[in-house]
Amino acid sequence: MSELKEIRAIGVHDYDNWLEPKEFTYVPQELRPEDVEIKIEACGICGSDIHAANGDWGKPYVPLAVGHEIVGIVTATGEKSRFKIGDRVGVGAQCDSCHDCKRCESRHPNGCRGMIGTYQGVYPNGKTTQGGYASHIRVNSEFAFKIPDNLSSVDVAPLLCGGITAFRPLITANVGPGTKVGVNGIGGIGHMAILFAKALGAEVTAISRNDKKKQLATELGADHYISTDEENFSTKHQDSLDFIINTGSSFSEGHFADVMDLLTLYGRMIFITAPPATEKLTLSPFQLLKSSSSVGGSIIGSPDDIEYMLKVASENNIKPMIETIDISEENVKTAWERMVKGDVRFRFVLTGYDKYFK
Repeated sequence: MSELKEIRAIGVHDYDNWLEPKEFTYVPQELRPEDVEIKIEACGICGSDIHAANGDWGKPYVPLAVGHEIVGIVTATGEKSRFKIGDRVGVGAQCDSCHDCKRCESRHPNGCRGMIGTYQGVYPNGKTTQGGYASHIRVNSEFAFKIPDNLSSVDVAPLLCGGITAFRPLITANVGPGTKVGVNGIGGIGHMAILFAKALGAEVTAISRNDKKKQLATELGADHYISTDEENFSTKHQDSLDFIINTGSSFSEGHFADVMDLLTLYGRMIFITAPPATEKLTLSPFQLLKSSSSVGGSIIGSPDDIEYMLKVASENNIKPMIETIDISEENVKTAWERMVKGDVRFRFVLTGYDKYFK
């Protein structure tokens, strides 16, 4: 099957009116020897999509189709592609890298300073990238992943960004049996963090602003629950956690510093979501010194990390909590509006691609 000359997509045409997405067509990057072209059948809606669409992360170009939790079928390949036509594959937040730097050579291209995002990315030749709110996508096959047969496309889609963003810090910290893990924020990424931490054998504490999600956290497998509106919660539960994943999308809200006091000596907190570019993280050096604790960030995962995550998800039948919605201009608008209101548990997945892009 020959590659497409143009691809249909739905996206932002005006950042000031980002909640009015419209269809457009674009000419994709040429099909290179390592590339695959994928006919999309499902795409998760990530919080990153909102930040990119509304201009939180800058306003680089329009039209812009977001979406980087993509699952579909390979329809065209370059001669050096690692897939064949008909394979079901997934694509996350990265579609290429420089391939020549120390980070790429050490098999960590997710940290490549020249990484190319699945959307809001720019190739060396100046060609910009468009994401998964589209009929097809074309990417370097190094950043496409074979989907295990027992995982449905709609269930696996949110794992390709949200899931790996939760999973990578867990494996970097060597989380396993005996590790006491806290998940601060039980939402789209937080609920997947609980599922993966439990699959790796950890003792998990869910942390949220109040008790509203206590039953849900228990159903997800959490062993303990801490509400930050409990009086003196950080004193009552101090030294109880070895490692904390902070999933909140804002540093100016919540109890970031107080939650850090839950860490044991030499404990670590990792934040995994990117807030608006104007936000700052402010901490007291003495808080870190007193417990020899550390704070860091983590972004997506390497191809090896994603392959391992899919293996763990397959073996443990991990399924995020999703709501499906057929892709269209109107439904993208609806989904975005509901996400801004927090009206979804916990991830939207766009479906109905064949019907819309017929």
